[in-house]
Amino acid sequence: MSRSQSQRRRLNLNRIAESLEDDSAIHNETILRLVFDSMKWDVRSLCQTASVNRNLRALAKRLLWKEMCIYRAPRMIASLMEGAPNGRIGGEWEAMAKLLFYCCGCNPTRHFRTGQSYPGHFMKSSRFSKTSGRSFLMRRCRTDLLYVSDPCEHEISGRSDDLGVFRGVFGGFMRSKTRACLITKELEVEEGVRCPFCGGRVWSMTAARLIPKSAARRLGTIENGLEYFVCVNGHLHGSCWLVHLSSDEDENDDDDDDEEDLEDDRNQTGSNE
Repeated sequence: MSRSQSQRRRLNLNRIAESLEDDSAIHNETILRLVFDSMKWDVRSLCQTASVNRNLRALAKRLLWKEMCIYRAPRMIASLMEGAPNGRIGGEWEAMAKLLFYCCGCNPTRHFRTGQSYPGHFMKSSRFSKTSGRSFLMRRCRTDLLYVSDPCEHEISGRSDDLGVFRGVFGGFMRSKTRACLITKELEVEEGVRCPFCGGRVWSMTAARLIPKSAARRLGTIENGLEYFVCVNGHLHGSCWLVHLSSDEDENDDDDDDEEDLEDDRNQTGSNE
């Protein structure tokens, strides 16, 4: 997007914000829906809109973030909302939108040492998969619904492997077997770590010993080369060291996984840029 286009878009959003003082709430919502439909619910524009004033921020929180999530990842959101009370997703819709489009970066933790912090950033597109999610669940928890993204790859100076940052979300987390396992273990929440999407307290799945070997295989890392956390609202975030595969290893990848992926209800949140 050119600078002039960005300035025109920001000017239009400001004009809409000014009109909110005079128009009815229903009329405002209709106008904003039409505006964002025309932009294909561009996440950056919605962030700008929500930052204009308190009224727009409240409207975005109540309605617009939800509309954006439904538009940009319809099958994934429909699956997560199925059976959810009043169609609500844990952590609110703003957190869900952030999870869809924001790589949260990586900070060193007690189980995953990186030497320094790596900042988060917007993602142009992301793919979330239920098949990948099942690889992150212990066998006794495989009936849980979990979507996990492909890892975002970060080149690290001085290392032969890349840093992978991934994220995900549970459907119906309060009723999930994963949460029941965490409660049964009476595991304390992790000190000094918060969910990067909703700000909630998190459990370390490493400390809980709830990371299956299939997670490392799915990510392409060594067994002890990853860590991830799950927050009280069911958001997942984690990091891993991505091992570079030879061409022979790529060709001989697990056939069962390939077949399963073809049948998976996968979702890709695309870019509007």
